[in-house]
Parts: sequence; structure tokens; C-alpha cells
Amino acid sequence: MKNLKLISHPIIKRDLTILRDKNTPSSLFRQTMRRVSILLAFEAARDLKTEKFIVKTPLQKTVGYNLKNKIVLVPILRAGLGLTGGFLDVFSNARVGHIGITRNEHTLEPVDYYFKIPNKIKGSIVYLLDPMLATGGSGSAAIKFLKEHGAQNIRYVSIVASPEGVKKIQKDHPNVKIYSAALDLKLNSKGYILPGLGDAGDRVFGTFE
Repeated sequence: MKNLKLISHPIIKRDLTILRDKNTPSSLFRQTMRRVSILLAFEAARDLKTEKFIVKTPLQKTVGYNLKNKIVLVPILRAGLGLTGGFLDVFSNARVGHIGITRNEHTLEPVDYYFKIPNKIKGSIVYLLDPMLATGGSGSAAIKFLKEHGAQNIRYVSIVASPEGVKKIQKDHPNVKIYSAALDLKLNSKGYILPGLGDAGDRVFGTFE
């Protein structure tokens, strides 16, 4: 699929299995998601530009490198918070915004309830963090909000994506790259990804019924 980058790595395959397992407790789920998010962050940053500067080692001066691009992380609440820690481990100087979007369980349409992002994000690379790219409705709406506030280079990062969700993002926002650890089979009648890993937000925070 165009603009979709599937990240294959032995550690990610192992950890994705842990995340899929319904018997994985929330504590291990959070820990595993953070580890996967670090690996996703490295892959999603592979083409970033660097700039040189002189750094002093204990012995002499040498050439050092810094990221040329400013980074903004925007998790979609709540589940996206599970990816944020790992991305901050990689991008320690990143600024962080938050988008609150929920899905109407009857219409499956996105409903926004919170939006707070850093100022002046036009020249930044914005990583939109959402573990589950399901219908694509929430993701597409979030991208639209970000573009309206000046974002020009947006990268969507998920752990599991559905074909329907990927197609939705590609149709609505063909200039947005999608990074994911897995492209699953399909959505069920309730809009959940199959085989998926359940409700990522509930599993991260232990808010099961």
C-alpha cells in the first residue's frame, strides 16, 4: 500500500505477540508497548536530516551531529499516551501536544473533545501517535486538525493497522506517511481490528469493565 511502511524486526514480532495475548497484564502491556514504540521511533526517523557541529571529547575535538528538524509528538488520547514515553526516550527535546478524539460506537464517526498542541509547528516533523489505526476516522480528523494549525510534515505511527484504516488515511491525506508494526486482516462489524489486540487504551490503563 502506498505510503505505508511496515516495520519488520524480530523484537517487534515477539513483542507484538505479547501485546496480542489477552492474558498479558496491563503492567507488561505498558512495558512492551514502550519498547515497541522506541523501535518504531527509530524507523520513523530513518530519513531525518542532521547538521554537524564541533564537540569536545575528553581527548580532542571531533565532528558531532544533531537533528536538523524540530520534532513534535501528538498522541491521540488515550491510547496514544502508551507510545509517547518511548518516543520521548528517542526524541528527548521534542515538544508534545495532545488530541482527544473518541469514536461514536454507533456511527463509528470521530468526535473530538480536546485539542492542545505547541505553537509554530509549521516547520516541524509531527509524529501522530495512535497504537490502533482502525477505521481511520479519528486519525484522519486528527491530521485535518493538525494541518489547520500549520503542520506540513505529519507521520502517522501505529502498532497495528487495518487495510480499511490505511486506505482512509491515504485517500484523505495522501501526503502522510504511515508507519506500523503490522497490517492486520480487517475490521469487524464494531470497527475493531482483527486479529488486533483489543482496546489498546483499556489495556494500557487497566480500565476493563
